[in-house]
Amino acid sequence: MSLAKPWRDLDRSTVGSAPSRYALYELGDADGETVGFGTGVLRDELKEALAYGDADRVRWEIADSAEHAERLLAEHVEE
Repeated sequence: MSLAKPWRDLDRSTVGSAPSRYALYELGDADGETVGFGTGVLRDELKEALAYGDADRVRWEIADSAEHAERLLAEHVEE
């Protein structure tokens, strides 16, 4: 199930403004279709996604820890 957050363009500006905190993130294509989910330190993860051209858009939910981010992911995968 998708995150209930607005999409942001996955570009340098978004990566630069992303917090360096653990998060669950959702990557999307240019049409807003989900192409994948991930967890980790958000800014680092988005730098990698941008470098590899994995997606055009992104949205995220901040987590308190790596374990919290994994729980959020499990909740979204189950739904």
